[in-house]
Amino acid sequence: MPSIRSICCIGAGYVGGPTMAVIADRCPGVQVTVVDINQARIDAWNDADLSKLPVYEPGLDAVVGRARGRNLRFSTAVDEAIAAADMVFISVNTPTKTKGLGAGQASDLRWVEACARQVAKSATGHTIVVEKSTLPVRTAEAIKAILASAEASGGDRSFAVLSNPEFLAEGTAIPDLESPDRVLIGGEHPEAIDALACVYSHWVPQERILRTNLWSSELSKLTANAFLAQRISSINSVAALCEATGADVREVARAIGTDSRIGPKFLNAGPGFGGSCFQKDILNLVYLCRHFGLPDVADYWESVVQLNTWQQHRIARLVVQKLFGTVTGKRLAILGFAFKADTNDTREAPAIRIAKDLLEEGAQLAIHDPKVEPEQIARDLSLPASEAPNAESGPTRASLSGEGTWWPSASVAAALEGADSVLILTEWNQYRQLDWTDLAQRMRQPAWVFDARSVVDPDQVHAAGLKLWRIGEGQP
Repeated sequence: MPSIRSICCIGAGYVGGPTMAVIADRCPGVQVTVVDINQARIDAWNDADLSKLPVYEPGLDAVVGRARGRNLRFSTAVDEAIAAADMVFISVNTPTKTKGLGAGQASDLRWVEACARQVAKSATGHTIVVEKSTLPVRTAEAIKAILASAEASGGDRSFAVLSNPEFLAEGTAIPDLESPDRVLIGGEHPEAIDALACVYSHWVPQERILRTNLWSSELSKLTANAFLAQRISSINSVAALCEATGADVREVARAIGTDSRIGPKFLNAGPGFGGSCFQKDILNLVYLCRHFGLPDVADYWESVVQLNTWQQHRIARLVVQKLFGTVTGKRLAILGFAFKADTNDTREAPAIRIAKDLLEEGAQLAIHDPKVEPEQIARDLSLPASEAPNAESGPTRASLSGEGTWWPSASVAAALEGADSVLILTEWNQYRQLDWTDLAQRMRQPAWVFDARSVVDPDQVHAAGLKLWRIGEGQP
């Protein structure tokens, strides 16, 4: 079994950075180099101020602080790092294609192919190439073909390809890496599989290291995300029925979650799933099912995404309905823009679609999030921020013109000044501890609290004289 002394990871994003930091932390005898062509991102990883890391994950700063400067480094010298590595992880973005064959569903694999070609050009000796990005099943065939051409060109170079998908939940990535449910390694070369398993065995029990063939490993990642997303869409569909019938989705979830065959996880009704993986991976699965002649299976999984989109539009429509049929010129506070708590990631965040719907209705949105920068919100909404208007003036002629605007708020209190309603779209812990008596006095009455994350105490909200709507809570 080859001894792994040097690891290179191509891609310093949400997966590559934290994963390599934990590997370096737990394997002090292995040199780990994370490379990326984005100089600004690498500079952020190397910043002496650990609070400026480009990825926010609780505990990540401590892990990077321990390993950086010892056996963990971040660099733009891609070719040099590949040449020195015994093992190269490919951890680059695989977004959904926006045009061409499979647009809207298939994964865009241009960066994966570019990585494979760069490894083929720069690697020396025997190199184990590990797919870390989430990839459609059979992607390894393309990587193997590129590397086989490099082998055939002569020299002493040889390659083995493995699939080692990540199973991280943003916000808990460090605990997920340090104590994983499982580590999945798929491949055709037992020696290569053993070499990667040996790296993980520094801290992961052997019984949690699963070995499969390449294709099972690739498909397992897509399937895991599809099953988790399906549970979210399922409980949100039940939540809508609860609202119509007088049932409470929290009580229904508790009742079915005690069934050992179902379990309690991913049964919290909310504004729908977001993040970089769920929607992208399900649409990829849809594309693969259609490609392999399984249209009925494709339709089933596509409905999971469609219901997720419906849920977000439903919340926006309900806000308009409750606010007397119009939000034109009205101030609405949005608390939380990240797709979930404890991350600054906004990819496919429910808040984006909900905010866009309200902006289209002419709403004036004050947006607060403790970790998401205003520049990112502007990119997601495709709309630059405006200046915060005078909260005491109420709707103005300009705001009543029907043009929606938004502005960032530095505090929750500032966001709620003069607001007709507040929407809680991310379950940040600080939103669980708000003083609703004080906040109610800042709002224009009658005012609504739309709690899409079940973080508020209903008794406190009602005692403050505010109207409350929570997902899946029916009115008898």
